[in-house]
Amino acid sequence: MLKLYIVRHGETEWNKVQRIQGRLNSNLTDKGRHYAGLLGEKLKDTEFTGIISSPSERALETAQLIRGTRTTPIKTDERIMEMHLGHWQGLTTKEIKEQYPEEYDSYMNQPDIYLNGDGESFTDMLNRANEFLRELKNSEMTGNLLIVTHGLFIKILYLIFKGIELKDLWTESTVNGTSLSIVKLEHGRFELMVEGDMSHVKEKDSTVIY
Repeated sequence: MLKLYIVRHGETEWNKVQRIQGRLNSNLTDKGRHYAGLLGEKLKDTEFTGIISSPSERALETAQLIRGTRTTPIKTDERIMEMHLGHWQGLTTKEIKEQYPEEYDSYMNQPDIYLNGDGESFTDMLNRANEFLRELKNSEMTGNLLIVTHGLFIKILYLIFKGIELKDLWTESTVNGTSLSIVKLEHGRFELMVEGDMSHVKEKDSTVIY
């Protein structure tokens, strides 16, 4: 049996001002680092047979903070990177709504047919998520695997685990920074056991969404 410990990276400077990152990077905030450290403390007795991170710096730093003093090597995989949002990257949500109203409407209300001319579609991201999960299914890996990735990618994973259609992407709740989801892979089937857990931070802080 393989257990996947799936984590979103910590809060970044751009998350705070609702600036779209996509494949661009923004540094973790002090809160982002602190929350990652708290999650690392919570998981300090969990032995990981492997750690896979998105190559994005914000994800890699989060993975390192969770790993702590352990020597488990961190491998990177481009398939679990955030959605490439093309010409939206670097803009705030407000700017995107003003400059690309039709695209934004499609993104929010028709994710199954949304297209970004110089970026990815949600279908593109779904395909690479399925490829990543197929590889895990076909591997002989057992134990616990830490996966540090991004908010939209985790939402796509939820669709797969729950059997939800792409058109219903936004019915899923927002994925908080450093939230932990645990998925069991056994006999070729994925079972979502824990979703978006934030119990490693104080209750008054755990409702903050970014």
